[in-house]
Amino acid sequence: MHSEWQLQEAKNGLSQLIREAVGGAPQHVTLHGKPVAVVVSAVEYERLTKRGKGRLSAALLRPDIVGEDIDFSRDRDTGRDVTL
Repeated sequence: MHSEWQLQEAKNGLSQLIREAVGGAPQHVTLHGKPVAVVVSAVEYERLTKRGKGRLSAALLRPDIVGEDIDFSRDRDTGRDVTL
């Protein structure tokens, strides 16, 4: 059972790579010894990319949250003077 493939191996053994990914084991592909891709099953991909509704993290990850009506400028006021 493989879990790491050199790119040439991955090309030659694509069917086996896919079978193992569908079986639940992520398959790592390397190029010149460096990781370049991970192949996972479609079910796992859907699970990983599914964003829950109602979560703050889901709202923050939305690309349309940029919104021109949000003011992100900071007030430069340093507070008040205090005498101790």
